[in-house]
Amino acid sequence: MEKSESLEEFYKRRFEWIPESLSKDIGHFNVFKLPHASDKPVPYRRRDFFKITFCIGQSRVHYADQVYKIEKQALVFSNPFIPYKWEHLEAVEGGFYLVFNQDFFLNYGDLIKYDVFQPHGTHIFELSDEQAQIVSGIYEDILLEIESDYVHKYDVLKHKVYELLHFALKTNPSAKIEEQPINASQRILWLFQELLERQFPIEENNLTVKLRSPSDFAFNLNVHVNHLNRAVKEIVGKTTSQLIAERLLQEAKILLKQSTWNISEIAFALGYNEVTHFNNFFKKQTGLSPSKFRAT
Repeated sequence: MEKSESLEEFYKRRFEWIPESLSKDIGHFNVFKLPHASDKPVPYRRRDFFKITFCIGQSRVHYADQVYKIEKQALVFSNPFIPYKWEHLEAVEGGFYLVFNQDFFLNYGDLIKYDVFQPHGTHIFELSDEQAQIVSGIYEDILLEIESDYVHKYDVLKHKVYELLHFALKTNPSAKIEEQPINASQRILWLFQELLERQFPIEENNLTVKLRSPSDFAFNLNVHVNHLNRAVKEIVGKTTSQLIAERLLQEAKILLKQSTWNISEIAFALGYNEVTHFNNFFKKQTGLSPSKFRAT
C-alpha cells in the first residue's frame, strides 16, 4: 500500500502547484469548489490531512474496508487514520471541499474527540435537498471569508468547520452530540484506542504490529490488565480482545483488497508468525479464507 499522501503531494497531484504557506511551520487551510476543470480520479490512500467534502452526484466512497453508495448528495469527513477513494458514478454536479492539517486547530479545540473524525465513527452523511442548501451556504460563507482581508478570518474559518461538524452530527439522531463527563474508565479507553491506532497504517511489509494482546496494552499504559478490561467493557460493552481483533481484521481487509502483498506478508505485518494462524483468525471472523476474500 502506498504511504500516506501529504498536502504537498495532494497539491501536486490535483493542481500541479504548491502554496507557499506549506513551506512554513504553520497550520494550513483551504477550500475548493467542485467539479474541478480536470477532475482526476482520487487514488485509494490515506492522507496526512483532514478533508470535509460536500459532493452532489451519485458516487461510491471506498472507506477503509467498506464501500458506501451515495445516491444524490452527501457530506463526507475524511481523516488521516482511514484510507479512502471516490468513484463517481455520474458527472459531479457541484459541491465543495475543505482541506486542513492538525496544526490549523492547534490550541483551538480537539477535533479528534468528535465521532466524525474517529476511526470507528460515522463519516458519511446523506443529505436532503433542504440540508444540502444549508451546507452549500456554509461553504459559500467559507469561500467569501478566506478571500477577505479580515485580520481574524482564520478564527472565523475554524468556527465554520465546527458548524459543518455539528450540522452533520445533528442529522444523525444516534450520534453523541452532547459532551459527556469524562471518568477514569473513559480516559483509559481513549489511551488504549490511541495506542491501538498508533500501530496503523502498516505501509511497509517489513514492519509488524507489536501490541496484540490486552496484557501488551496494559503494560504500555501502566495499568493492570484487569483494570483495562473493566474500563473498556464499562464504556463500549466489548472486551479489549474484541476491539483488538476488530482493528486487526479491518487492517487485514484493507491490505487484502488494496495492497499487492501476498498473504504471508500480510500475516507477518499483523503480527502472526504462522500464516495458518492468520488464516484461522480471518476465517473465524468472516467465514472466508483470506484468499477467497481477496478474490471476491
